[in-house]
Amino acid sequence: MVLPGSDNDPPNTPSDSGLEWKEVIRGAKPGDQVIRIARQQSFRTVRPGLIVPRPPAPKGYSGRILSNLGRTIFGTPLPSAAELSERVGIPRGLSLFASDNISSSAYATEEIMRVLIMASVSALTLTVPITLAIILILAIVVLSDRVVIATYPGGGGSYIVAYENLGPIAGLVAAAALLTDYVLTVAVSVSAGIAALTSAFPGLHDRRVLFAVIVIALMTIVNLRGVRESGKVFMAPTYVYLLSVLSLVAFGMYRLLTGDAPEYQAPQEWTTAHTAAPLTLLLVFRAFASGSVALTGVEAVSNGVPSFQQPEVRNAQTTLIIMGALFATIFAGLSFLAGRVGVVPDPHEVETVLSQIARAFTGQNWFYYLLQFSTALLLVLAGNTAFNGFPRLASILAQDRYLPRQFMFRGDRLAFTSGIIVLSLTAALLVWVYEGSVTNLIPLYTVGVFIAFTLSQTGLVRRWWLRRREERSWVARLAVNGVGAAATGGVAIVIGVSKFALGAWMVMVLIPILVGVMWAIHRHYLHLAEASTPETPLDPRSIHLRVVVPIANLGLPARQALAYAQAIAALEQIIAVHVAEDEERADKFRRSWQEFGMQAPLVIIESPFRSLTNPLIAYIDAVRDTHPSDTVTVILPEYVPRRWWEHLIHNQTALRLKAALLFHPGIVVIDVPYHLRD
Repeated sequence: MVLPGSDNDPPNTPSDSGLEWKEVIRGAKPGDQVIRIARQQSFRTVRPGLIVPRPPAPKGYSGRILSNLGRTIFGTPLPSAAELSERVGIPRGLSLFASDNISSSAYATEEIMRVLIMASVSALTLTVPITLAIILILAIVVLSDRVVIATYPGGGGSYIVAYENLGPIAGLVAAAALLTDYVLTVAVSVSAGIAALTSAFPGLHDRRVLFAVIVIALMTIVNLRGVRESGKVFMAPTYVYLLSVLSLVAFGMYRLLTGDAPEYQAPQEWTTAHTAAPLTLLLVFRAFASGSVALTGVEAVSNGVPSFQQPEVRNAQTTLIIMGALFATIFAGLSFLAGRVGVVPDPHEVETVLSQIARAFTGQNWFYYLLQFSTALLLVLAGNTAFNGFPRLASILAQDRYLPRQFMFRGDRLAFTSGIIVLSLTAALLVWVYEGSVTNLIPLYTVGVFIAFTLSQTGLVRRWWLRRREERSWVARLAVNGVGAAATGGVAIVIGVSKFALGAWMVMVLIPILVGVMWAIHRHYLHLAEASTPETPLDPRSIHLRVVVPIANLGLPARQALAYAQAIAALEQIIAVHVAEDEERADKFRRSWQEFGMQAPLVIIESPFRSLTNPLIAYIDAVRDTHPSDTVTVILPEYVPRRWWEHLIHNQTALRLKAALLFHPGIVVIDVPYHLRD
C-alpha cells in the first residue's frame, strides 16, 4: 500500500525533485507493513519536475517580530501571478503618472517670472505669451506621445524608440537623459513641495533640507510596497490639489469678469531686490527654458504603459490627454491671474507665486491653507512619477545588458527594488547639495527630458519613412512626429544655450559619462556571454581532482573537511596543509597528526613572519602550476557561530581565504561548515 505524503500531489506521480523518501510502517502482525511515500512539505509539486516553495515560517521570537514588522511596513509578499491585479486604471494612473506634470503648474509660472523680473517689473507682462508658447509645445508633445504609446506599448518610451530606429548610441543617450531627469524630478518636486509648506509656515524654511530627505525616505517605503499600493496613497492628494487649484482659477476668473479684482501690492523690497538687466532675446529664451520645466513628466505615461489595466494602450492614451488638458488649464489660468494682480516673485524663495495669488483672491483663510497643504503634498508626491519610471526603465536597460542585472530584480511586492533605492539615494544627495532650492535645481532639470523627446520623435520620423509602403497613414504620423521633433529639438537647443552657464553644462557632461558606463557594462556582459574557454572541463570524465585541505588544528571541523575530501577524491589526490610559525610547532603538529592516525599526506609550511593567508595562497597557486591538467579544489573547514557576537571571537580565516581565492582562476573552493550549537 502506498500513501502520498501531500494532498497537493497526485498519488503515484513520479518525482525528480529529490524531496521524497519511503517510510516502512510495520503493523502489529508479522508481515503487516505499509510503505508510505513522504514528501518534504517546504515545497509544493506543480507537476513532475516543477516545484514551488511555500512561504517560509519565521524562526524564533525575533524572527517573528522582524517578519511582522516587515509585513507592516512593506506589505504581504505578492506572487508573480498577482501582477495583473497590481495594474491601475485611468483615475489611479492619473495620480501615479501625471502628478509630476500636473504639479509643475504650481511653480512653472514662478520660474518664468523669476527670469523676467531680472529685467524689470514691466517685463512680467511677457509671462502669459511665454506660457501660451509652452502650452503649444505641450500639445505637440502630447500628440506625439500618443503615437509612441500606440507603437511601443511595452514601455521604455524614448529609449526603446530611439534604440530601435536610430541605433544603440541614440537609445543610450535617450536613456541617460531620462534617468537623469527622473532623479531631478524627485529632487525638484520634493523641494518645491517643502517650499509650498514653508510659504504657509516661514519658520520651517531653515529646516527644508531635513524635511525633504525625510519625505524622500517615506516615498521610498511606500513605493517598495508596490505600484497599486502607491497609487492608493497618492490618489487623494492629486485630486484634492486639482479641485482646489481649479477652484482658485475659476474663482479668480469670476472676480476679474465681475470687476471685483483684488488690490495687491508686492513688498517694495521684492521689486528692487533684482539687478536690472536688459530685456534681450536671450533673457526671454531663458524665461521660456525655465518655464519649460512644465513639460517634464509627460513621458512618464508612455514609459509606464505596462502598468495600466487592459486595454493598456487606450487607458494610457486617455490618461495622457486628460493630463495635458488639466495642466494647460491650470498653467494658463495661474499665469493670467498673476499678471492681472501684479504678483512679483519673492527673491528669498520663502513665499511662492501660487501662495500670493491665493492670498490675493481668497484671503488667508481655510481655503488658502487647504490649497497650500494640497500643493505641498502633491509637489512632494509628484516625485512618485519618477519612482515608477526610473525603476522600470532601469529594468529594461538591465534586460538589454546595459545596467547591472540587479535592476531586473523585483521584490516581494513586485516592485523593482534596486531602482527605487538608487533613485531615492541619488535624489536625496542632490537635495542636500543644492540645499533644497528649486531655482538652483531647475537649470539642471529640463535639458535631459527634451533631449529624450527629440530623439524619440526623430526615431519615429525615421520609422514612418522606412515603412511608408507598409503604413497607410504614414504621412500623417510622419508629420506629427516631425513637428514634434522640430519643436522639442528647438527647445532643447534654447535650454542648452540659455542655461549652459547656470548648471545645464553638468547634465550635458553627465549624459555622455552615463552612456560610456552603460556601454562598458554591455561590453562586459557580451564578453561573458561569448566566453568559450572553461576553467574546469565541461566533460565530467575529464575532471581530475587535486584536493587541498588547509587545517589549523585537528578539531572536529578539520576532521569533517578531511573526511569530505576522501569522499570525493582518492587518497593520493589529497594534500592536507598546515601553516606553523616555527620548526618546533611544526614537529608538534606532525606528532598529533600521526597520533590521530590520519592517512592523507600532510604538508607543513613554516611561516617565519607569522603570516597565514599569503603562504597558503602561494602554496595553492604552486599546486595549480605544478598540476596544470588537474582541477585544484580547496576544501575549507569553517566554524559557523550561532549568535552575532560569536563572530567577534573567531578569526574568520576561512572567510578571508574564500575572498582571496575568488580572484584566482581555475580554483574551486568548497566550504565544509560546522555550526556551533548550545
